[in-house]
Amino acid sequence: MFAYVVRRVLATIPVMAVVALFVFSLLYIAPGDPAAVIAGDQATPEDVERIRASLGLDRPYLVRFGAWVFDILRGDLGVSIFTNLPVSLMIKQRLEPTLSLMVVTLILAVSIAVPMGVVAAARVGTFVDKMVMGFAVLGFSVPVFVVGYLLAYVFALELEWLPVQGYTPFSEGFVPWIENLILPAIALGSVYIALIARITRASMLEVLQQDYIRTARAKGAGLRSILFLHALKNAAVPIVTVIGIGIALLIGGAVVTESVFAIPGLGRLTVDAILRRDYPVIQGVVLLFSFTYVLVNLLIDILYTLFDPRIRY
Repeated sequence: MFAYVVRRVLATIPVMAVVALFVFSLLYIAPGDPAAVIAGDQATPEDVERIRASLGLDRPYLVRFGAWVFDILRGDLGVSIFTNLPVSLMIKQRLEPTLSLMVVTLILAVSIAVPMGVVAAARVGTFVDKMVMGFAVLGFSVPVFVVGYLLAYVFALELEWLPVQGYTPFSEGFVPWIENLILPAIALGSVYIALIARITRASMLEVLQQDYIRTARAKGAGLRSILFLHALKNAAVPIVTVIGIGIALLIGGAVVTESVFAIPGLGRLTVDAILRRDYPVIQGVVLLFSFTYVLVNLLIDILYTLFDPRIRY
């Protein structure tokens, strides 16, 4: 198992290097002169040159890339063009809302989707199974922002059960914190729940046809014991895989969800930076999201060793 973990860790190094190169190149993929675009139409040539110097555009490409990587390794993501604040500080200020939203969404999605998939597999072909699959299709079909606006209109504006927008830090109390996250988490988790439920159902159906399941039934094991003690553990590999892959859905959906519910997180920071063409902030946030996705998938690969004995050595 140790050798497998070492191989997976080493395999992430070139992936992260390619990600870093791509993120760094965002500044140069944009059409036109980035400094002139940032400066605006009313800027003087001196202003453009000053911005070019601040972005390092007056130096060779490889020199800039090497210096940028060195700064990242020291924790320096650069300085925002418009606020003159360190990008790392801006990310730190916006990290809690996004992290809270993603954690609540993940817990909500897994706790709902896995039992749904298990029940659908146990009642395959019945009305319950069709209801679960219908919900999964609906979850895939309706965009996140549509779900968000519907939830906000019904539960916040009409019924006034929950806040319509904003975020309350956890330090100010659990109840106001979770109240501001319920609707965004449901909206963001709709696609995630549908994905996990479908994969759980398919994996469980395959496992329930195995001989050891029939043996457990013949020995008089109850349905709940068969489903959750015998079948679910052996069906966990694809479920864990799709949970890890679904982190990308959470990262991408957080941008939209935070805009809909006015949550001051990294998603809103990304949108604001794109609208203002604040390239250092864009690079910093995209780099953080990309590295997070790579590290989560590395963790999923390591977790395989707990469920699949074929890859422990």
